[in-house]
Amino acid sequence: MPSKAVGRIRIGEFTETFLMDLSFWTVDDYRRSWDGALRKLEEAENSTSCLIASITDPAASNFISCWPMYRDGEEVYVQNSIIFLDELHERFNPQEPGRYVEARSSVDEDGNRISEWSTSTSQVRRFRASAWGR
Repeated sequence: MPSKAVGRIRIGEFTETFLMDLSFWTVDDYRRSWDGALRKLEEAENSTSCLIASITDPAASNFISCWPMYRDGEEVYVQNSIIFLDELHERFNPQEPGRYVEARSSVDEDGNRISEWSTSTSQVRRFRASAWGR
């Protein structure tokens, strides 16, 4: 069984590939999580969700790599982030990653601009309906 898989995110013209650790989740686990995260965005006009990009066992990990998503009406803003597990006030629940995403900000604590991409909720719906954009 492989220990890693390659994931890809595409937001408009932006595309990035990344390695997904398979020691804790299978590719199907990632897909189920992403489907739930994208569905959550569709449920409310103002919502926060998160695509886990790579996860190892949270009980033995320092961080989770993710793509936080922030819906504001029809717009969806996506950032790349890390959830530092030792900074959480509770044990990380992989089934609810959006709970651990910080509020959307366009600058970090040092005043640097945070990279952010945007898409629409209609594009998110289209992606989900297209059998994962294959």
